Amino acid sequence: MTRWEYARLEYKATGDFGTDKFMDWDALFYHPGGVQRWGTDERFGDLRHLNRAGAEGWQAYDRAVLMIGQPLRLHAVTYSLRRPVE
Repeated sequence: MTRWEYARLEYKATGDFGTDKFMDWDALFYHPGGVQRWGTDERFGDLRHLNRAGAEGWQAYDRAVLMIGQPLRLHAVTYSLRRPVE
């Protein structure tokens, strides 16, 4: 039987457009050892952070999206991650 440890990657809009038309995005990684801030991107680009988690052995098994406003805007994406415990 496989035992798992779980983590969460939150990719959330800062709500700040700055001097361009794109919002900034913060990446936070919650894991059993605590919370790590993985940086801020000037455009939506969560693939780099998912690849980083994958390189550390994490597997994404679920994704939740939060849309707000009218018209709807993407506000946050949360990935549920797990990896086997040896």
